Parts: sequence; C-alpha cells; structure tokens
Amino acid sequence: MVNRIGLLAGSGRFPIIFAESARKKDVEVVAIGINEETSKELEKFVNKIYWLGVGELEKLLGILKKENIRSIIMAGQVRHKLLFDNNIKIDKKMQFLLGSLRNKKTDSIIGAVARLLECKGIKVLSSITFLSDYLPQKGVLTSKLPDERVLKDIDFGRRIAKAIAGLYIGQSIVVKDGVVLAVESIEGTDETIRRAERYGKDGIVVIKVTKPKQDMRFDVPVIGPDTIRLLKEVKASCLSIEAKKTLIIDKQETLRLAEEAGISIVAA
Repeated sequence: MVNRIGLLAGSGRFPIIFAESARKKDVEVVAIGINEETSKELEKFVNKIYWLGVGELEKLLGILKKENIRSIIMAGQVRHKLLFDNNIKIDKKMQFLLGSLRNKKTDSIIGAVARLLECKGIKVLSSITFLSDYLPQKGVLTSKLPDERVLKDIDFGRRIAKAIAGLYIGQSIVVKDGVVLAVESIEGTDETIRRAERYGKDGIVVIKVTKPKQDMRFDVPVIGPDTIRLLKEVKASCLSIEAKKTLIIDKQETLRLAEEAGISIVAA
C-alpha cells in the first residue's frame, strides 16, 4: 500500500471523505485544489495543499514533479464546461491537450489528463481507494419501499439510462409513469432534476447509473445529503442508484434525510 499520495480534488465532500479515510490509514495526502471547484475546508484534512485554476495543466505537472508524487487520486466533480468559459485561463499545455482530442466529452478530457499523468510516471488509482465501505450493496436502503408504480419506472428508466450512459451523454435520467422527463447532459444531475420537476411535478423517480465501461479511476457516481435535500425540494419519490458502484457521502445523514422526507433509495 502507498504511504504518500496525491489528491486532485474537485467539488463537494468526496475529496474530504477520501482525505479522512487516507489519514486513518496513515497515508500522507498532498492535495491539489481547483480554485473554481474545491472547498477550502479540504485544507484541514490533508498534509499539504496547492491551489490552481482548472485550466492550469502545466502548473499541475510542476507541482506533482516538485512533490515527487508517484500515485494520485482524482476525487470530486470538475465541470468541464469551465474549460470553455472565456473568463477562465487556459494554459498552452491544456490548449494543446484539448486540441488533440477528437471530441470534448467529459470522459475524453479527464481520460486524456489521466493518460498524460501516467506517461509522466504517475499512477492514477481508483477514486474509491480506501472507500469500499461507502459503496452500497444491492437492495432497498431505506425503510420506505418503492411501490409498484415506482418499481415499473425504475425498470423502465434504468434500461434507457444505461443506453444514454453508453453514448457518454449523461448518467442520470428522471422519469414518471413511463415517461422520460429529463436526461442529464453538460448541466449536471442537479439541474437535470430541477428541469424534470417542471414537467413531472411531485413523485418523480431519479435514476443514476454507471457507464458500460465506467473508469473508476476518475468517474464514480456520487450521492449525498445535498442530493436528498434537492429530491425533497422537488418532492421526488425515489432515487435509484447502482449497487457497489455508487459512492454515498455521509451515508448515515443521507439515509436519515431520505427517511424524514419519505424518499426511497434503491441500489439495483
């Protein structure tokens, strides 16, 4: 097992959860936070932290070389649409990388960064390293069971969600009564759910899946308390996730909030 590791941190609590778990195993964590994404709270959980902009690839490589990082984890979302914001600084290294790609899908960009790191002798480890306890087993995770209507919607929606994910469009869809209300794209899961609520009103079913060839090094589906708060806000009835492949951040609080809101969580 490694005793020193780099952490390329995106948004949310995922990087913090990883850093906490690594600390419990006496692993030193050198973090690289992204100005536009990463919570400043991460500083309290790592041995050392550097900050850079989302488009500063040259600076990232320089930090990893300076710190002699040989293994790295990518944890937390990085909105790749930021790379197309005219107000974001994109260095020449990142411009070259983007220009070399056949398409600008999230997987293509992050995968290219991962390949570049490995060409530099830096091994990109699975994002769920140290985090197996956060992956749910198959079954209903809440006391509230989904009714027959919801079960039909899950079965209907999962097949479509898998097809959409296989096309690398998005990993979440929202359905109700056999109708697809919204499909995730560049806007992300939260905005997809809000868009669906305009059409489906209360009782919508949110389905989150993995891609057929999910790369667990940098692309792990995540839910947490904020997910449930949003589902409560839109009066959703159920959240379906993929067993053993979805990370539940702050699991006890996530399930408690779901119970209080009367929302079923199904790991299928």
